[in-house]
Amino acid sequence: MFSLSLDALAAKAKNSGEFTARLQAVLAEVESADGQIILFVDQLHQFVGTYAAPIATDAIRAALGRNRLRIVGATTSIAYAEYIASDASISGFFQPVQVSDGVNGADSTDAQKTDNEGNDNGDSNDRQFKGGKLSPDLREMIQNAGSRNRVSLILQADDLSKLGKFLKTNGVRVDASYPQLGAVKIEAPIGVLEKLAANGNTRYLSLNRRVQSLGHITATTGADLARRVTTTSTVTSSLGVPTTTTTTTVLDGTGIGVAILDSGMDTGHKAFLGKNDQSRIVFSQDYTGENRIDDPYGHGTHVASIAVGNGRIAEGAYTGVAPNANILNLRVLNSQGVGSISGILAALDWVLSNRTAYNIRVVNMSLGTAAVDSYNNDPICRAVRRLVNVGVVVVAAAGNNGKNSAGQKVYGQIHCPGNEPSALTVGAANTYGTNARNDDTIATFSSRGPTRSFWTDAAGVKHYDNLMKPDLVAPGNKIVDAESDHNLLVTQHPQLDMGVSSVDNRREMQLSGTSMSTPVVAGAAAMLLQANPTLTPNMVKALMMYTAQPLKNFNTFEQGAGELNVEGAMRVARLVRKDFGSSKPIGATLLTTQVPPVPVTTIAGNTFSWSKGIILGQHFAKGPSLITKYQPVYALGVIVSDGVVLSNGIIVSDGIVVSDGIIVSDGIIVSDGIIVSDEGIIVSDGIIVSDGTTISDGALFCNMGIIVSDSDGIIVSDGIIVSDSDGIIVSDSDGIIVSDAYVLAQAAMLGGDLGGDCPVVVDNGVDYIDD
Repeated sequence: MFSLSLDALAAKAKNSGEFTARLQAVLAEVESADGQIILFVDQLHQFVGTYAAPIATDAIRAALGRNRLRIVGATTSIAYAEYIASDASISGFFQPVQVSDGVNGADSTDAQKTDNEGNDNGDSNDRQFKGGKLSPDLREMIQNAGSRNRVSLILQADDLSKLGKFLKTNGVRVDASYPQLGAVKIEAPIGVLEKLAANGNTRYLSLNRRVQSLGHITATTGADLARRVTTTSTVTSSLGVPTTTTTTTVLDGTGIGVAILDSGMDTGHKAFLGKNDQSRIVFSQDYTGENRIDDPYGHGTHVASIAVGNGRIAEGAYTGVAPNANILNLRVLNSQGVGSISGILAALDWVLSNRTAYNIRVVNMSLGTAAVDSYNNDPICRAVRRLVNVGVVVVAAAGNNGKNSAGQKVYGQIHCPGNEPSALTVGAANTYGTNARNDDTIATFSSRGPTRSFWTDAAGVKHYDNLMKPDLVAPGNKIVDAESDHNLLVTQHPQLDMGVSSVDNRREMQLSGTSMSTPVVAGAAAMLLQANPTLTPNMVKALMMYTAQPLKNFNTFEQGAGELNVEGAMRVARLVRKDFGSSKPIGATLLTTQVPPVPVTTIAGNTFSWSKGIILGQHFAKGPSLITKYQPVYALGVIVSDGVVLSNGIIVSDGIVVSDGIIVSDGIIVSDGIIVSDEGIIVSDGIIVSDGTTISDGALFCNMGIIVSDSDGIIVSDGIIVSDSDGIIVSDSDGIIVSDAYVLAQAAMLGGDLGGDCPVVVDNGVDYIDD
């Protein structure tokens, strides 16, 4: 028996032809052995099926078709169903065999036996229990905690009276009974739980978890699922007596500084208090010339509370993603929501100088200007990259110009600094007000890629950046959060106030836009950095993209890698090694475990798969090596888009494209082209969207002729796209221009998409403090 390794086959392969030749040589040798060789293939879906490269699938399918290849493969049941069973051309060659570990197998068999024998306990109309009898988090606790530790549980059983003697003799205390539900609350030693689960009357055991009012944002992104991490450690004394300690860590951004560049903040708003009742706004500075740090416009307070607001109002309904992070209020937009490039640069310069003193690890930029100059030249882009190079995650809004005045989709309207490759650029998703994500879509107003900033050579030829953006999306439609007192937006549009409270410093308002989705990601970045401070900005970006949920029917230019999944990103971040130091060998093991996390997440009862890929400028790379091996593009001083990935191995960080094409693990061969989506077409010198429309040489054609023109643009709270043809010049002293696109962006911010209103919870006037 021989093991077939994808990494070994792809190692140092210069092109797809060399990879194919190696694979065919191996298969030919196996066939010539007349059945005396069996190939074992771990992660079978990487070689055959819809996930694998077609050249690999074709070669193995042909060998199997000749009936001269004996092969045993291993993969997860999810991967088998999704990538192999769904491929009729290959699935017929394999017979699936389910393999379980001893405990899980016993549990599953027992549960199946109970169901097959019928159910006569009075709940025949209810859904049947499925799988093992121990909840996953409880099973993990059993494996890691001492057997004498006691834990509070919910026990569901067929006949509770038959368990009475067992519970009493095993030291289990019954604290409460719910006879109509067939459940009891118990406290039991961890050491007896597997025995209790094996009892024929037991249906399911789970932890007595905390239940509380949850904010929509923190629930639908999975932030609530990742908020608390429990670890156990055992220390043996000199007398040989072991002591087990259980520690719970709250991941809420504590200790991380988040700089908000916006229209200021209502510093007295309850959302910004810390657990000690002191303000978490540790620094404020005005860069508009108005010499004030409050928020008369109303945008900045709302943005900041999405990222780092606490849950004091309405019993936690409007909790921010990182509710205990430190806040830096850098006011760059004036009382009308307008700022200047010079003000932005001054603020970014201050961050660069003071990042260490305030531990600023995240900068939120829910603002933008027309992306005209190539990111190589644009001053804001260059400033952003400086910050990223020294370890600061910069999160930028994609923009609100995803459609024109006729409601038609528009591509190529990513704003600056969202066009900067090192920035984490965020588009907006519409959650329709539900925590489950199976109905989520891309907001119609969310700006789409590619980036159309450019530079001009000596011959007058424009060279467009054409980068894939956004990097991912997050909830951004009709988001309810903090309202600064008596602000301009609510004064002009009273319907924006949600009626949560009539008390100053407790009001909440509703806004829409990529300005709202951006702080969701900024707060998530703060959580990741608290969990693992050694993460570089490129690692944070890569983990968020790898674990994102691809939304059906939307291409890469609309959603990037997919919708933010905080639970998944946090799960991987906690596993990333912290012992690299300054030496990070290429290809070194990245995780502290040999078994990577299962790439699925369940939020509000809806289970989805991760994207398992990252955007590399003009390419999309997929494969588990992105999180199992250290990639050179994860280091400081480079950007993820500098790299090209070869098969399932190491990303090349010098930006050189292998001449004959790059093998990507989703099976697409690229030759100087752009991978957009599974439906995309590869061309040599243009950009493709999923319907086959080509964008090239200066003009953007998406069923209408929108020309991205030259102008300096305006800094406004959700960005402005400028068109010389229909724009009205308001002021030429600071490059401020207003156009139809500005009106569309403002309309998106104020109204959002139809449907999708987030739940409104009325405040009772009492501060809610989550311990």
